[in-house]
Amino acid sequence: MDDQSETFDSPTGWVNKHIRSYVESDGESGHMWQGKPTLLLTTIGRKSGLHRRTALIYGQDGDDYVVVASRGGNAEHPAWYLNLVDNPAVEVQVGADKFTASATTAVGEERARLWSKMVSLWKTYDSFQAKTKREIPIVVLKHI
Repeated sequence: MDDQSETFDSPTGWVNKHIRSYVESDGESGHMWQGKPTLLLTTIGRKSGLHRRTALIYGQDGDDYVVVASRGGNAEHPAWYLNLVDNPAVEVQVGADKFTASATTAVGEERARLWSKMVSLWKTYDSFQAKTKREIPIVVLKHI
């Protein structure tokens, strides 16, 4: 990703405020949200080409980070997920640590294993899955 490009944060009010706090404090404020760890994920917009940043609850699988593209159980995938499907090179911030990662969607047994792990972290994911016919994607973020 081009580090010189402007980054556009989520337009959702509370998410935008969370991101601002996270960035301004270099991850000291905002890394933990409702007792759960969060990271900042920056993707490149598949239509606009702009850098788009959002905050997500994450889990870990070895050295990899894992996030869930739930969008609250909406029938459509979140824009950030569609962006990384088109361009899997992403930027991640976990606390003060910032790095480039490659994003892949978990499938099969890996998805099932990671889904269980993420539901144990945030039980609401199960209710989100019950609200939609789409299989909610699990995304693995690997350091590049």
